[in-house]
This record gives sequence, structure tokens and C-alpha cells, in this order.
Amino acid sequence: MRTRSIAASVACWMAATVWAQSPSVSGPSTAPDQDARRADSEAQSRARAATASTVTLYGLIDAGVEYVKGSSGHVTRMPSLTGSLPSRWGVRGVEDLGDGLRGVFVLESGFDPGTGTLNQGGRGFGRQAFVGLSGGWGTLTMGRQYTMLFWSLLDADILGPNLYGIGSLDNYIPNARADNALVYRGTFNGLTLGASYSLGRDTANAGPSPAGTNCPGEGAPDSKACREWSALLKYDSQRWGAALAVDEIRGGPGAFAGLVSSALKDRRVSANGYVKLGEGQLSAGLIRRDNEGSIATPRSNLWYIGASYPVLPTLTLDAQLHRLNFENSRNKATLAAVRGTYHLSKRSAVYATVGRISNGGNLAMSVSGGAVGITPRAGGSQTGVMVGMRHSF
Repeated sequence: MRTRSIAASVACWMAATVWAQSPSVSGPSTAPDQDARRADSEAQSRARAATASTVTLYGLIDAGVEYVKGSSGHVTRMPSLTGSLPSRWGVRGVEDLGDGLRGVFVLESGFDPGTGTLNQGGRGFGRQAFVGLSGGWGTLTMGRQYTMLFWSLLDADILGPNLYGIGSLDNYIPNARADNALVYRGTFNGLTLGASYSLGRDTANAGPSPAGTNCPGEGAPDSKACREWSALLKYDSQRWGAALAVDEIRGGPGAFAGLVSSALKDRRVSANGYVKLGEGQLSAGLIRRDNEGSIATPRSNLWYIGASYPVLPTLTLDAQLHRLNFENSRNKATLAAVRGTYHLSKRSAVYATVGRISNGGNLAMSVSGGAVGITPRAGGSQTGVMVGMRHSF
């Protein structure tokens, strides 16, 4: 049986060979070669696409326990918004389109590690969600994205989104993102230029919260309602850097924070710099705010100065002092914070952080930006302590 099967196969092969070489058969005799080349080309294209396209799953989980005590009482809790860093997970991708052009995308979601619920006003991808193109000329993207205020603070703000930090004095800073935004950024020999423009800066309604300010825009007849724009000029070298940014948001009907009309604007101008001294760093900056949504205290200045130093290869100490002053007002606040981080590995670390705020006038700001729920009395003080752990992947 097997011998007859092999013989039949050989006969079929010989017949196919004679048919392909016969001049009486219509069609080009090179068709099999073309098919082979086409198949080889398609295989090579698939191989190139596989090597030129990457999709990365990443994330960070930061959780701990915080104790806050002040003039209005005390609380022990697990912060929901941030610890040393906000918890998040995301997917980012890059595709090589040829000639130096790349397609890029990011989908990033923030969440409360204590309960598993979403942050950023309950958005599915509230931290970032954009797609765009990138090349030697820079990157142009569309979607929900950071404004230039975020990028201006990235290197100079030592504590960053630490729960005791600059976000406790201005809760827009940890939420410096805009929906429906066009964003450009490009870096050329250390000089970074950037700009953003949002057609409707915040579509979420999270109550009186900076995570969802109920200003969707993009509606008739008021074309200016809920627009946002920002611009960035930044320079970074190996030893020092400086940044200047402007961020302006407009109000709209029903929007929070007093910006109830498109005629009202809230503008921040950020100027900062840093210098690296050995393995350490010193930073300082100023954020000037002109808020037309506040009748009593529209103008303020937020100063900060910070330092960071790795006292051991596995232990880093960070400290920052903040001062917020409102013009023509007794309202003011001073916040000091320290953080120590011990690195267990490249991905895992444990930390402890302490902060204290002193309010003046009628101001009653909380030391903690980690969760809402407890503020000191007007003009009072508050102290917070947190220990936690974070892991990145």
C-alpha cells in the first residue's frame, strides 16, 4: 500500500512539471517563481512588522498606612490617591512606520490600591489615553494627556506627587491633564519645546474635586467654554536644567472651583531650575497663579525649594519646603516634608514620609494630598506620617 502511494505521488509531481514547462499551456511560465517571491516578501514584511512594533504592559502599585493629626482631630487610613507615587497600570506601544516615523499610543489607568476602584473621576484610562506620530521633529498626539505644567515640574519638583508635597497646596498640579487635547513636544540638543490645546478640558463630574471639574466644553453656542492651553520652554544638560511654562484653563456653565463662565480664566506660570551636585540635587521654583474664579484671593505665589541625596546605594533622602502666599490677604501656608526610600531591588522599595503644614489667616489646607476627609481648623496646623511600599513592573 505504501509503495503504491509513493509511486502515485511521484507521478503527480512529474505531470505537474511537464504541464508547467509545456509551451501549449497559456500563462507565463514564471508564475511559480512570482508566487514564491510574493510569499517570501510577505513573510519578510511580517517579520519586520514583528520586530518594528512593540507593546509594553507596565504599572506601579504604591500602598501604605497614614496617620494624620491636627487641630481638628486625627485619622489613621490607607490613602486612596497617592503615597510616594500614584498607583497605575497601562499599555504603551510603538510602531516603526519607516523613514524615521513612528506611531505611538498610551493607555494608562489610575486606581486606589486599597479598594481597587478607579481614580481620576472614575475614568477607565484617566491618567493618559492618546495616539499620535513621532519623529525627529518631535511628537504630536491626540487624546487625554498631561499639560505642559506637568512636564515643567518633572525634574525640579523633588517630591513630585508625594502625598505631602506641592499637590497639598495646589490640587490642580497632580491633575494637570486635559481631555480632548492636541499636544506637541520636541527635544533638540537639550532644548524642549511643547504646547497643548484642549477643545474641552474635563468631561468628568466628580463632585467638587479637581479629578473631575464638570467642564466638558465642545458645545454650541459658547466656543470658548472649558478650553485649555499650555506652553513649555525647557532646557536640560547633564548638570543643570531650567523650565518655564504657562497653563491656562477656562470655565464653563456648571464648572467647579468658581469658574462658572467661559469669561473666567485660571492661569499658572511656572518657573524653576535644578542643579546636580555630585550624586545629589538641589531645586527651586515658583508658580504664579491668577485665578479669576476666586473673588477674595485671585492672586497667589507658591514657592518651593528641595534637595535629594542618596546617602547609601540603596537609601535616598528627599526634602522640600513650600510656601504659599495670597496677595492682599492674611491667608498663607507653609509645608515642610521629608521622605526616605530604601530600595529592595530595582522594582521594589519601602519608604517613610513625614509632613507638617501651618496655615495662616482663614486658610485651612490639609497636609495630606493622599485622600480627602480631614482638614485643620482655619489658621491651624497638621502633621502627617506614612510608611508604605511600592512595586513597579
